[in-house]
Amino acid sequence: MKTNNTNIFKRIAGTAAIPVATFLIVLILCSVKGVKLFETEGNWILFFRATASVMLTTFALSLNLNSGRFDFSIGSISLLSSVISASICTSLGLPTVPMLIISIIAGAVLGLVSGLIYVIVKLPPIIVSLGVALFYEGLAFAITSGYGVSFVANTELTSFPGIFNYALVIIFGLSIFIFLFDHTQFGYEYKSLVSGQKVSVNTGIKEVPNAVCCYTIAGALMGVVGFISATNTGTIQMALNFGSIGVMFTAFLPMFIGGFIGRFCNEKIGYLLGAVTTAFISLMYARLNVDASIQQIVTALILVCFLIYLNNENKVIELVTFKKYMARKTQ
Repeated sequence: MKTNNTNIFKRIAGTAAIPVATFLIVLILCSVKGVKLFETEGNWILFFRATASVMLTTFALSLNLNSGRFDFSIGSISLLSSVISASICTSLGLPTVPMLIISIIAGAVLGLVSGLIYVIVKLPPIIVSLGVALFYEGLAFAITSGYGVSFVANTELTSFPGIFNYALVIIFGLSIFIFLFDHTQFGYEYKSLVSGQKVSVNTGIKEVPNAVCCYTIAGALMGVVGFISATNTGTIQMALNFGSIGVMFTAFLPMFIGGFIGRFCNEKIGYLLGAVTTAFISLMYARLNVDASIQQIVTALILVCFLIYLNNENKVIELVTFKKYMARKTQ
């Protein structure tokens, strides 16, 4: 009984350690500057929006990356799906919900096309995804004639931002992702392919349909991300020459954090907590008016330090716990 209680405590501590520690550090830094982290409703909205957007992007990135497929096109899918949905809804006078549905469908179709191109041309996924990213960026530019899309005056389409709506996106997104990958045949086959591709294929699992499904699901997730970004500002700015790739990099830090937290709980919950962690940092940047260039430097340093820790975890633990010193002392 005591061992079970100890294991439960370790799992809870391991799951909560990083987000709680980050929250406390961010809270202290803001207090030093005389700033409240959550002062207004807008601060809460920013936090929940960042959590929802980053969580979904992390899901989309991890889907193919865990299978050895580096997908640079997810940012362009987010851009083009939001352009398609916003253009249709503004021209037909449709409200927010149809825009979300259209964005999801458009993202799924674009992801499906990307996956089909990958399995048909049989080139490395990095090369394929770069080509697809350029094509989707160009298509979005062509649809809007380079001017982007603006619907700032449309109060219906810009009414989505809110704590409750973003919380629903987080809950539904997490629930659907857990269901798909933890409780369906597709999810079991996906995990099998990730852990051992050759063995899985030899046992009869079809790799190509699974890969195409992964691209499709990732596209649908990025459709929601594009919708969140568009309805937040009421404008969609164009990105050319791989300008959309930046969206992908927002998911690297939460993905690695989530992978670490996933040792103590469900990996998808780990990704959510990774997104929560980075949302605290993003809110701190906003509250302290940190320059964008400094934000990139700090975030990059955090990512590098975390990767260094992951690659030298045993050495760090030995150093912190004085394990070697205690072993010599007992000899």
